Amino acid sequence: MKLFIKDHLSFVIFYIVAAIGLPMTIHVLDRFENHFIYYVVLMMILLASFLVIRYLRRKKMYDSLATKQINNDLPLHDPLAPVEKSYDKKMQDVQSYMLERERAHEQFADEQQLLISHAVHQMKTPLSVIQLLIQTNERTYPQMMQEWTDIQTECHKLNVSLNQLLTYSRSHELLADVKIERVSLKEMVQEVINDLKAYFIERHMFPKVTSAEDTFIYTDRKWMKVVIYQLLNNAIKYGYEQTTIEVAFDDEALTVKNEGKTIDKSDIKRVFDLFYTGIKGRESGEATGIGLYLVKRILETLDCSYDLKSAEEVTRFTVHFSKQK
Repeated sequence: MKLFIKDHLSFVIFYIVAAIGLPMTIHVLDRFENHFIYYVVLMMILLASFLVIRYLRRKKMYDSLATKQINNDLPLHDPLAPVEKSYDKKMQDVQSYMLERERAHEQFADEQQLLISHAVHQMKTPLSVIQLLIQTNERTYPQMMQEWTDIQTECHKLNVSLNQLLTYSRSHELLADVKIERVSLKEMVQEVINDLKAYFIERHMFPKVTSAEDTFIYTDRKWMKVVIYQLLNNAIKYGYEQTTIEVAFDDEALTVKNEGKTIDKSDIKRVFDLFYTGIKGRESGEATGIGLYLVKRILETLDCSYDLKSAEEVTRFTVHFSKQK
């Protein structure tokens, strides 16, 4: 109530002067009935003066509220009226509260990332030991070759999931972890194929690389390798067995093509959404909905465009490299 009275005090004064004081003054001087027009004119002048003064006092506030530019400072610009000052104080309190919440959220996110990174690295150590034991026992017990192959396949799936989880936990820091340099595209592709060698063999699929010699691009080696790994891994996972996965590239684009069930048109755009697995993913039961989301995030950060096409049981994913040098 106190703030209401303060905010409307100028209206009360104007009303007393204009509606009560002015007619009484005119009547005392020369009867009100003889000067009604004069009264109306004075009323209009007083009203105009009152509005002009009020506008000038709050002009900076109106300009601040009318601008479309968003500033970091939430409080109003030079508040004068009591209600403006109260509103300004409330906005400062809100700003302080939101900044405090933001800091708490950032701290929680950092702790989550640290926890995920620690957990992934802790699990990778026994996984590496298991893979080493498999390689040792394949020679010792060749009669169990199929069992060792099955275990190796499951280890690969677990390794892919751990890498996806680790990459996802770091994806919000992509810009801070990007180093653009001149790298050999052919070398990166060959490294990824070697990493996926066991998966190729298990699925009876064959990589076919077509490229110009000495193909170099300007990009971040680590993150681009994650993209290539994910694309080849998906091509193997969703491709038909005993088929060829074609990888063609030059200094402008890289294309991964595989033969497999056609991706539905309604899924083409949505497969890049986080945790969206699509029809093929639900049928296979192995999709996480993280891989292509990470590919999109990384390529957007590296300023690379991409397109996905799928028709007549052939799927092509093309990455168009940035020309930044």
